[in-house]
Amino acid sequence: MAKQEFKTEIKQLLHLMIHSLYSNKEIFLRELISNSSDAIDKLKYLTLTDDKLKSLKFDPRIDVKIDNENKTIKISDTGIGMNETDLVENLGTIAKSGTKAFLEQIEKEEKVDNNLIGQFGVGFYSAFIVAKKVEVITKKAGENEAYKWISEGNGEFEITKAKKENYGTEITLFIREDSEEFLDENKIDNIIKKYSNHIPYPIYMEKTKYLEDGKTEKEVAQVNSATALWTKPKKELSDEDYASFYETMAHSNEKPLKWIHTKAEGTIEYTTLFYLPSKAPLDLYRVDYQSGVKLYIKRVFITDDDKELLPTYLRFVRGIIDSEDLPLNVSREILQSNPILAKIKKTSIKNIFKMISKLDDEKYKTFWNEFGKVMKEGLGDYEHQEKILELSKFDTNKREFISLDEYIQANKDEKVIYYLVGKNKELLKNSPLLENQDKEVLLLSDEIDELVFPMVTKYKEYEFKPLNKEEVKDLSDEYKDLVAKVKVSLGDEVKEVKVTDRLKETPAVLVFDEDHNPQMEMMMRQMGMEAPKVKPVLELNPNSDIIKKLNENYKEEVLKVLVDEAKLTLGLELSNPKEFIDRINSILKKSL
Repeated sequence: MAKQEFKTEIKQLLHLMIHSLYSNKEIFLRELISNSSDAIDKLKYLTLTDDKLKSLKFDPRIDVKIDNENKTIKISDTGIGMNETDLVENLGTIAKSGTKAFLEQIEKEEKVDNNLIGQFGVGFYSAFIVAKKVEVITKKAGENEAYKWISEGNGEFEITKAKKENYGTEITLFIREDSEEFLDENKIDNIIKKYSNHIPYPIYMEKTKYLEDGKTEKEVAQVNSATALWTKPKKELSDEDYASFYETMAHSNEKPLKWIHTKAEGTIEYTTLFYLPSKAPLDLYRVDYQSGVKLYIKRVFITDDDKELLPTYLRFVRGIIDSEDLPLNVSREILQSNPILAKIKKTSIKNIFKMISKLDDEKYKTFWNEFGKVMKEGLGDYEHQEKILELSKFDTNKREFISLDEYIQANKDEKVIYYLVGKNKELLKNSPLLENQDKEVLLLSDEIDELVFPMVTKYKEYEFKPLNKEEVKDLSDEYKDLVAKVKVSLGDEVKEVKVTDRLKETPAVLVFDEDHNPQMEMMMRQMGMEAPKVKPVLELNPNSDIIKKLNENYKEEVLKVLVDEAKLTLGLELSNPKEFIDRINSILKKSL
């Protein structure tokens, strides 16, 4: 068959794999063994559910062999295998739409982030970190033809027919000179134990055996424990065991912040193992994010792409759900409405919240900085709203990184939790709305806050209240002439004009007295939603010398400068910055 070109994304990726610097080359073996395990998972499921394959002999194993003479490493498995179409689709292109983001991310760095390779489903290409050429011979279970895929990572690959007696896949890496350290069997043995010890299928390796007479011979020995870690009793597992399993499962060299391992017995039997990562995956804010939770039924892998297993606001969690009660041939549609899975999901959420609550202060800061915005998406989940609020951390005008319980403890006399929503924390800290009072106010500057906090009305017995909705004294009747002139000048630019006692020094402020503010309006439009134009109330400060003089000698030019200044304090864009500058210059000129 003729040679074929890789898709553009693969060419970029291969270039990075071959020419970039690596902090941890050894992950190539972790990724290839993980792929072999996935292939065996798929075949195991089909031999139990597909009538065409039920008679197939299922003998799961992975073999690793080093050939020092030819300078190759071979990884073979007895998994599902691939046909020609599979080879093109799996090894010639990347289906995941997030690949572009992945490539953009690693191109910014001087080295490829090893933690991203497996997360984006491109683990196979990590072979080119150490190999100058890669050869794949594969035969799909239930089919007769075998195929060879070969590439030197130079932008093209070739597929030809091949001979292979049994189904499965074998990958041969022709090792580059700068990576010959990986031809050492002790090094490979240690890498397998480090990353793949808890792969649930036996991994065999041909190793040198030293005889009593000083001679040597080769023997094939199992390297890993080959037991699904989550099936073991907790008392038999060390922290190192859990951390090692996480590295393989999450394709990450980062240590998890915490984990929780539970086994439920009774009317419903299942095991769960959940991890909190220490770093957010690159696709965390993408609609097509990859679920981090794998579903097993009786130790048989079912899916790792079911976003119904946990709420979307817990999509950063990595882990395993293994049910004893679900049928093996359960469909995705049935899963979404299955009462057994619903109960598992409910308990899983509770356990994850429990895990988060037990983080120490340092790890909690890491967790919240990475995932706090995502957690707050769950404030629209009224069943769990109070728990999410309890776990949330906030900055205020007086303190940083506090809980709502800490806020309540310090403000016992208030039955209200005050908050301000805005574009960024610095703008909120300097908001004119804060200058005339000593209340402690939550400063909510994440984009998600604009959407979710209007849905939050109370925490325990405490009412949530936006500071801009606090009652103020309306003094407009005393300044009827000024108010009338301002209304004429501004027309329908504002909803209303008032003179109030809200401010201490600032001459004027724009207050949005509706749940929808300008930031929310912009976000809704970006999401393609209809959003009515939001108009603010202009409040003037009668104690300001500028307003006093404006009341005595009204100048529209000065008023419009004040309005633009009020917009800037909210982080709003001016419709015509040049007009604002011209007005400022005109006023300066007159003052000289």
